[in-house]
Amino acid sequence: MRRAFEVYGDARYARLAGISVGHLYNLRQRVGYAARRQHWTQTRGTQIPIGERRAPSPDGRPGFIRIDSVHQGDQDGVKGVYHINAVDCETQWELVATCEKISEAFLLPVIRELLEGFPFQILGFHADNGSEYINHQVARMLEKLRVEFTKSRPRHSNDNGLAETKNGAVVRKHFGYAHIPQRFAAEVNAFCQAYLNPYLNFHRPCLFPEAVTDAKGKTRKRYPLRLLMTPFEKLKSLPEASSFLKPNVTLQALEQAAKRLSDNEAAERLNQARKRLFLSIQNRSKVAA
Repeated sequence: MRRAFEVYGDARYARLAGISVGHLYNLRQRVGYAARRQHWTQTRGTQIPIGERRAPSPDGRPGFIRIDSVHQGDQDGVKGVYHINAVDCETQWELVATCEKISEAFLLPVIRELLEGFPFQILGFHADNGSEYINHQVARMLEKLRVEFTKSRPRHSNDNGLAETKNGAVVRKHFGYAHIPQRFAAEVNAFCQAYLNPYLNFHRPCLFPEAVTDAKGKTRKRYPLRLLMTPFEKLKSLPEASSFLKPNVTLQALEQAAKRLSDNEAAERLNQARKRLFLSIQNRSKVAA
């Protein structure tokens, strides 16, 4: 305003040319200025065009998996390993893998490993709204595999409820809450592949729901004991189960893997391997400290 009057000779700024900067701030705090110059709008959410926001629809078909991450605790501000838990909606076939971090470089190879580890064709991939899954790298990988990508809806906790319950009943039960340093991620992942995943799918029974409609037309889910079976037994019970398998997988080969050990032998083998793993991590963590 001073330059407008002194340099360019604009008489309209004659009075304002000598005003102080501090007084300008005083004028801007008045109600009249705020009413003229400030405009308030509501916060607008941003749309992320990755994945479809709905629950998966398996319709009795295996291959629609739900996935979630479980963090293995912090210690002195240092992050621990991350467990990636993937569960099939229809058969409850479950695979657990471990990685150091949930960044792209570490997580994408683990997701590929999980998708390849299921014995049937993967048709759907459902995750919550975490950025480790809702990103363009994962979307491109799933698009290349022609896999349907869905994500959870707001205020619909059941959309990814199966994976959430398995986090507590399986991952936390076998790994606990104690901190596991990230440098041991490869060993924990090898334990999951060799011991934990075979036990979960061939020897650990799961309850499966049965929909019952009452006289009023309300549908409720029941869990009868006759539907207590392992994920492999559930897979075998599906109509035309062999049509869902990958080309290099047969029901006979899966049957042989299931009968290689009894349920108790597989559980004992799992517990012994877990004990050795935790003792090894504990001893080397003390030496490193």
